[in-house]
Amino acid sequence: MKKIYPSLSQSWGIFGVAIVAMIAFSLVSPSLEGLFGKEISMLITYSLGMFATLLFAHQLRKKESGESRFHFKKISPLRAILAIVVTVGLQIGISVPLGNLIPMPEMFKQIFLELAKLNGWAAFVTIAIAAPLLEELIFRGVILDGLLRKYSPSKAIFWSSFLFALVHLNPWQFISAMVIGVFSAWLYYKTANLNLSILIHFFNNATAFILMQYIDSAYMMEANYTDLLGSTLIAALVVIGAISLALVGIIGLNRSFVSIVNWKNEREISQEV
Repeated sequence: MKKIYPSLSQSWGIFGVAIVAMIAFSLVSPSLEGLFGKEISMLITYSLGMFATLLFAHQLRKKESGESRFHFKKISPLRAILAIVVTVGLQIGISVPLGNLIPMPEMFKQIFLELAKLNGWAAFVTIAIAAPLLEELIFRGVILDGLLRKYSPSKAIFWSSFLFALVHLNPWQFISAMVIGVFSAWLYYKTANLNLSILIHFFNNATAFILMQYIDSAYMMEANYTDLLGSTLIAALVVIGAISLALVGIIGLNRSFVSIVNWKNEREISQEV
C-alpha cells in the first residue's frame, strides 16, 4: 500500500528545508552581487533556494508515495475573473488593514524600502513569476496535496497556508500570505488545479510590484489605514465593501464547482472538475 506524503510533521520538515536553503544560498549573494548586481543576484539565490526545496519535496514524495504528478488544468475566464476579484477584496478588506495595525521597526522599514527600489526585469521575474510558480508547487502542489489526502480539508488548508505564510519570516507578509494562502488552498481543494493558485499569486505579486513603482513607500509604512483613506468612515466603508466583494466572488466561485474532488481516492483527482 502506498504511503501518503507529506504528513503534517513532514510538511514542517519541508518548511525547514526551505529556510535552510534560503539561508544557505543567501550566503553567496554578496559575491553574486559583485558580478551581476543586486536584482539578478536576488533572482538567482531565491530561485535556487526554492527550487532546491521543491526538488527535495518532490523526490521524497515520489519515493514515499509513488506520486509524481502536479495537477494543472485549463481555467475558465469566469473563474479567473472571480478569483482575481476575491484576491483584490481580501487584500484591501483584510490583509492591508490588519498589517497596518502592526508597528514596523526601523530595521524592517529599511529592508522594505530597499526592496521597493528594485524595479528592473530581474526583480519582476523574482517577485511575479519565480515566487508564484515555485511557492505554489511546494505549498499547494506538494504539501497541501498530501495533507488533503490524509487529514480533514480544514486542517489541510490551515496548516499548508500557515507554513506558506511563515516562510516569509515577517508578520506583515505573514498576514497577507495567510489570507491569500487560505483562499488559494480552498481553490485547490475544490478544483485540484494549480493554475488557479498560480494565477492569483501572480496577480497579487505583480500588482504589488507595479504599485511599489508609483507610490511613496516610506509614507505608506508610516501612515495608518485611516490616514491613507482620509477618514475613519471612508476606511470602514472601503473595508466593508472590499470584504463584501470578496464574499460575492467566493459565492460565485463555489457555485461554479459542479463536482467535488475526492481527495481520499487518488484515481478521481485526475478527472476534470
